[in-house]
Amino acid sequence: MRLSDNWLALIFIALAAAMIGVTTTFPAFPGQKYGPALFPRILGAGMILCALLIMYRARQRRQEGASEPAIAVDPVFRDPVRLVSFLAVPAAIGLYLLLVDWLGFVPTCFGILAALMLWFGVRHMTALVVAVVMTGLLNWFFGTLMRVPLPRGLFMQLVQGG
Repeated sequence: MRLSDNWLALIFIALAAAMIGVTTTFPAFPGQKYGPALFPRILGAGMILCALLIMYRARQRRQEGASEPAIAVDPVFRDPVRLVSFLAVPAAIGLYLLLVDWLGFVPTCFGILAALMLWFGVRHMTALVVAVVMTGLLNWFFGTLMRVPLPRGLFMQLVQGG
């Protein structure tokens, strides 16, 4: 499916405005002119700027005589396997959000990485090795280096025996 550039730009503007709006609830750092809201606001402003550029270029193409439908379905998505492949990553994100608190970061991350790689045709041994290594690296980077409290879930309860 393909949205017209104007509709896509409007969606990005709405998302950026929502992101900027959420930053108004972020706490300020005492004694500093900036805080945790600065980076998301910069990203939001950049998204809005890019969306406006997309709209401007779409307007230029329309003035040159080019037209595009508001919504068009790409023939590639009529193939069920390609449609499932297209939806696999967003579905994996949703599955991660549903399972991570209950199962824990390590098994959820490993399972999703391995499943996606196998679905996309990576050889079995390569997929399993990469899933193990990447799960370990992500766990180390976010859990240890960045000190993000990753969910331990059922996995750690079983490992610790209780």
